[in-house]
Amino acid sequence: MRTALSAPAPRPYRGRLGRSNTEPTTRLFASLPPIAGALLAPVCRLHYSGQENIPDTGPLILTPNHLCNLDPVVVGHYTAYAGRWPHFLARANLFRVTGLGPLLRGIEQIPVERGSVRAAGSLAAAQQMLAAGRAVIVYPEGTFTYDPDEWPMAGHTGAARLALATGAPVVPIGQWGANLIIPPRHKRRAHLIGRTDVTVRAGRAVDLSDLSGRGEHDRQAVREATVRIMDAICAQTELARGATAPAGRWHPGRRSRVPADEAVR
Repeated sequence: MRTALSAPAPRPYRGRLGRSNTEPTTRLFASLPPIAGALLAPVCRLHYSGQENIPDTGPLILTPNHLCNLDPVVVGHYTAYAGRWPHFLARANLFRVTGLGPLLRGIEQIPVERGSVRAAGSLAAAQQMLAAGRAVIVYPEGTFTYDPDEWPMAGHTGAARLALATGAPVVPIGQWGANLIIPPRHKRRAHLIGRTDVTVRAGRAVDLSDLSGRGEHDRQAVREATVRIMDAICAQTELARGATAPAGRWHPGRRSRVPADEAVR
């Protein structure tokens, strides 16, 4: 069994806007981080660390683990207060929700048509966003983790393909705590009273330099890059959670853990 990495305890987040004003955006987008902070404050004690690993400018791919419906709000808030405006690849059906759809389009989020030939168009839109020097957030797991203990599960290859196609750095994000407030799917938890500790941390960019020349159409390179990205996400999740992940990684198609180097979908 691997030993969890050690790190100093993150300091509580104080709610001060970071470097966000250096990156242009719309008034609508600029208004959202304070609103998100106000909504999170009654239920969360936010602990943010590793934001120095997020570049101030230039194309960027951020890859968080995915726990529940609340964590995109937390990750978006974290990213904005690290100085970058978050552009999520999000389920296309969210763009059809009354009220929410116009908001998502207004802040340039990217719809993903799952299981459709149009899914490739989502990656093309993400590439355009990266070409414009924006920060794109990709959940490699594609949905909330199916891991029984809520660790990162086997990853899809989209983030790896984007990285190999564009050369944009991939910064892994690990988080824990939002799922204790809004449990995913079948999870049931006792009612929480008071505020819950929610920790988000970014690691250093994943080293894909030896794969960069092989391109997004090299299946082995994409597979290797995906494994490295998921390993990095898991390492940051261990730090955020203060626990050691079990050996292997949950594969929802097989409904079991598989070796990490086989955990690609």
